[in-house]
Order: sequence, then structure tokens, then C-alpha cells
Amino acid sequence: MKYQRFLYLLILWSLPTGLLLAQQSKPTPYLPSHAEILQRYKKVQLLDSITRKTISRHNVDANWMPDGKSFWYVITGKDSSKTAYLVTAATGKKEEITDTAKIAQLAKNHTGARPVRQHEPSRWEGFATDSVSPDKQWVATTIDGNVYVRSVATGALAPFTTDGKATGDYYGALAWSPDSKYLVGYRIHPVEDSSVYYVLTDVAGTTRGQLRSQPYKQPGDPFTTFDMYLFTLAGKTTAKVKTEQIDFFDAPMLHWRHKDPRYFLYEKVDRGHQRFRVIEVDATNGNTRTILDEKTPSFIYESRLYTHYLPETNELLWTSEKDGWRHIYLVNTLTGEIKNQVTKGDWVVREIDSVDAKKREIWFRAGGRNAGEDPYFLHYYRTDFSGQHLLDLTPATGNHQAFFSPDKKYFIDKYSQVNVPPVNELRRTADGKLITVLEKTDVSGWEATGVPFPIPFTAKGRDGKTDIWGMMCRPTDYDSTKMYPVVENIYAGPQDAFVPKSFMSYYIDMQSLADLGFIVVQIDGMGTANRSKAFHDVCWKNLVDAGFPDRILWIKALAQKYSFVDTSRVGLYGTSAGGQNALGGLLFHPEFYKAAVASCGCHDNRVDKQWWNEQWMGYPVGKEYEEQSNVTNAGKLQGRLLLIVGEADTNVPPESTYRVINALIKKGKTFEFLPVPGMGHSDGGPYGRIKRRDFFVKSLLNINPPDRNINE
Repeated sequence: MKYQRFLYLLILWSLPTGLLLAQQSKPTPYLPSHAEILQRYKKVQLLDSITRKTISRHNVDANWMPDGKSFWYVITGKDSSKTAYLVTAATGKKEEITDTAKIAQLAKNHTGARPVRQHEPSRWEGFATDSVSPDKQWVATTIDGNVYVRSVATGALAPFTTDGKATGDYYGALAWSPDSKYLVGYRIHPVEDSSVYYVLTDVAGTTRGQLRSQPYKQPGDPFTTFDMYLFTLAGKTTAKVKTEQIDFFDAPMLHWRHKDPRYFLYEKVDRGHQRFRVIEVDATNGNTRTILDEKTPSFIYESRLYTHYLPETNELLWTSEKDGWRHIYLVNTLTGEIKNQVTKGDWVVREIDSVDAKKREIWFRAGGRNAGEDPYFLHYYRTDFSGQHLLDLTPATGNHQAFFSPDKKYFIDKYSQVNVPPVNELRRTADGKLITVLEKTDVSGWEATGVPFPIPFTAKGRDGKTDIWGMMCRPTDYDSTKMYPVVENIYAGPQDAFVPKSFMSYYIDMQSLADLGFIVVQIDGMGTANRSKAFHDVCWKNLVDAGFPDRILWIKALAQKYSFVDTSRVGLYGTSAGGQNALGGLLFHPEFYKAAVASCGCHDNRVDKQWWNEQWMGYPVGKEYEEQSNVTNAGKLQGRLLLIVGEADTNVPPESTYRVINALIKKGKTFEFLPVPGMGHSDGGPYGRIKRRDFFVKSLLNINPPDRNINE
């Protein structure tokens, strides 16, 4: 290890002069020699081994004692030595344990930290073959596609339907009312998904390619549909509920009224993601009425739509972006009236972790509430249902993770930033009061390597008002008298935000590319999640945008602040949706981006999976799908392109890449292509990452990478 570090520093010293030797007032483009690039490649090969395990005292994995009054944890030092501590929770008193027998005894008698998030039931019921009534007197079942109810006492079967089929349309997904008087089921019209195929070209023990297939729903493909029925035991009656057919997702979860189980609620998300309803059903007659109806001209993000039913008080906690930000609302489920908005402001509720119905408290995580902070930093909060008593449990600046004691009286707050190492604090849950600082990260080992931490950076977006956040990695030996090409690590998928916010012990992928002589950046542009509704809506039927106007302005602003950033040589790389974005940079913004590596890209949203693409591009499949396709626009290619795909990709069908290739060939375009036999959804794996580095060295530094077929 010492030898490797010496060699690493020796290589650094052999490179051009650094900041302290800067003499030129105007930076010049960094144009390394071939010999220098070879030296950089050798340094990069050592980077992982040099930086790994140089960070210590960064994590407290608490083992709580059964009484909840104390816990112990073990810290690994930078010399790999281990030290155990016993902590009294109420006072924070920390005692070092040197007796190995005591440590062994503690290990036999402890409870792990409690996950903060409680499990919420699925929005969708799924399929039940047999269902026992709550009073244990009846069993509902299906036979040859029809509904029967069997008496537990006598075994007698009573048929409720006769038009179901063993194959084809059938009845199923049965659920009882709490008083066992009613049974809800569905006439199901099944749809079998079409398959996608791929060939494994090199399977051991074979001499032929092996064909594989899987069911795969693409945008516009039909769904299995459900007609809701009510079966009444008293009169052995069957009636169709007076409501729309469920033509999106599965049979919904039913929520019965607590004191009057004649009524139940269910949820319906319309296909196209523009309408969400909570609908009440009267089991005595099948009549329905809408309790909650949300409509939007863009989209409702279904995966982040949160509902929590409180049947004892006929209330519902529900999240909505109706005021422009994701917030929590309290709804009266008898009237549909919004009783109050629990959280409010220009900030985002990110996760609801738990609800205490008795105390009428909500525990949640949010970002953007603390002025002057990165709005993506997560903080933990608790509030009552009125929203009048909101408490920030984790007030320190940074991105937080909270780990609670089993009784939730105490928690360990671990917070950090990409360039600020973690701090672990012990806090009291009742009021968030700091009890003690348990550990502060020791980064002296990292600092000794000379490798810099990333730099967070913010600049105004396309509207001149909105802050766009990202980070930069720079060469370890960067020279302010030189201007380095920029490579953006891009992923503009609207399902989340992607720039790291917590400290990581090493950023090998981006830093290793940076140490070849690049400025490597990552940015969350408009159209990604975790900001305002307006910020997110940029992606609606507009995935081609990918936040590029914001990204380009961000990189230009970075160059204004840091003279070593060269905006005349900019490349980008990405995987999956990022692969789509990377090629999109060359097709739609060739005046700025000059080279791209696109791995397993979803280049045509008609080819990719239904659930992801219809969420952002809408339904029915409109002209924007074709107009924004990288396949349709392949003839616009400028700059240098490397396409990578794994032949066994089951996430994004490989033909998405092959269709781009065919379109490029038809247009007579020049590009490079790396297919990887046997590989699934990936950036290309270790070999693909090598080829990516080589591609940017050749394309942006104009230097041939090492010839690995020659021993040098």
C-alpha cells in the first residue's frame, strides 16, 4: 500500500506544473503528449486501490440493548483496527469496551436500529383464489372461472356466477366486507403481453445462438381489464357495480368504512396519468360517488402518489402537487372535503415515513425547506395533522439519514455533503435535541492521497431564476493555466434526481475519467424530480428536452467561475435513459456537445417499457413519440459517437440501439459500436468503461489511447 501511494505521487510529480506554478494570465487548452497520457492511464489504474478504505469513523451502526437505554457500536480505524463503544442514550456518555468477552456478550443481546419507514399496503389488491370471510363462516372461491361461496360448517357450495370461463374471461380477485355480508369480485378480461426477444450468441456448451424471450408491455399495449361486481350473501345476489371499467393496473385495494361497512372506497388512476380518483361504493345497491378527484393537464406521478386511510375517523392523508409543490392534505372521506393542508410552502415532501393515528402525527422527509441550502438535501420532520407543530428533527446543513432506536425515543442522525464528510449525532426524538456527537469522519488518509473531493456548483437555469444544481470532479493535478475538456455524466430520467448529495468514500468512475485530463460534471436539469411541479413538468411529452438548456448554461457558468473549464470541447455519456440523453446531445445540441458515449439507451420511447414511458410521454401514443425518437432523428448526427449495448438486456430491448444503428447506416453516418455478448442492462461493464475512457481521450484530447495489444 505504501509503495502504491509512493508510485501514485511520483506519477503526479512527473506531470505538468500545478496551480502554484501558474504564470500565464490566460489559460491555454490542455493538449497532453502521448507519453503523458500513458502516465495518466497508469495513475488511474492505481486510483481505486489508493483511495479505498482511506475514510474511517464515518458510520455508526448502532446495536440497541433490549431496554432501549443504551447501544453499542464498533468503529474501524484507518489502520483497520476496531474499537467498540457502549453509549448511554439519555446522556450520550460513551465508554470504550476493551473486554472482548463483554463485546461477545453484547452481540448476543441486542436489537438493530429501527427503519424509519413503515410499510404501506399496496394500492392494488392482486389476485386471490380463495378468500375466507372475517367471521370464518364462509370461503369464497373460483371454480372454472366462476364465483362460489362454500359454507365452512356444511361444505355446501353456492354458485354466484355462471358466465365465467376456465380460459378467457373469468371472475376473481375476491375480497370480503368486514361484517362478512358482502363479497367484492371482478369479471376479468385477461390480456397476454406480447414478447420481446434476444439472442445469446456465446453460451458455453452450445454451437448455436440461444433464443430468449420475455413478456414485455410497450407504450399503447392493452391491459387486462376489470369489471367490479358485488355478491350479497343474504339473498345470494350478484350485481355489477355502477362504475367505470378498471383498465389500468390491477384490482384496487378496498377500504371499508369502519362504523358502517356498507360502504367502501377504492382508488382509480386513469391511463395517461392525468386523473386520480377515490370512489365510494354502496354495497347495498352498487351505486358510486366520487370522494376525491384530481385532474392535471400534465401528469400525476403515480409511483409517488401517497394515500393513508384512517377508517376510525373517516379521514385520508393524501399527497398532491395541486399547489405546485408536493404536500400532504387531510381529507374527510365522508364528504370529500379537504379539512386542511398539513404541509405548505415552496418545498417538497419527499417521503412519508410513518403515521401515528392515535397521536395524529406524521413523520416525513422533505427537501428545500431550509433557506440557503441545496434543496435536494433531505431532512426528517414530524408534524401533527393540523401542520401547526412542525419540528425539524435534523436541523444541521447537509443530506441526512436517521436511524431510530426500537422505541423511537432516540435516533442517530448521519449527515454529510459530497465534499463534507459525515457527522454522526445522537439526538432525542421528542424535541430533536442534540445529546452528543458520536463520530466525526477521519479523512486524513484520503487527503494524503491528494485526490480532491467533488465541488458542488449551482447556476441559474433557462428561466434566469431557478437554481440548477450539480457537481464537478477535476484532475488531481489540475493546472489553472490549462483548459480541460468537459465530460458530462448525464441521466435525465424524470423519475428522480441523480446528482449525489451525500459524502462517498470514493468517486472512482467520475474521478478516474477526470484524472485522464477532464472536468467531469453531473447536473440535475429541469424535467427531473424532487423540485417544484413546474420544474418537473418540463419533461411532459418532452423527454427530448432532457434539461439541456439548463445543463448547457450550467457548464458555461462553471467556466465563468473556473478558468480551467473548456466549453469548446464538451462530451457526455449515459446509460439507459442517460444513453438516450447522451445521443440526444449530439442530435439536438451539436453546437455544444462534440462527443458522446450512449450505453443501452432507450432511444425510441415506443420500444421501451410501457409503465415508464407513458408516465412521462402520455397515452394514447402521440406524434411526439416518433418526433422525439433518436431513431427518427439519427440523420442529424454531428460529432463523435460510441454506442454500447448488452445483447441480453431485459430492461431496454437491445433493438432500441440496433434501430438507431440501422438509421445511422442508412444516413451514411460515422460512429463506433460495442456490443457485449451475454451482458444485460449496463454501461458496458469493465471493458465498456475502458472503451469509454479511450473514446473521450481520442475524441476530446486528440490523443490515441494505449494500444493494449502491445506490451508497453
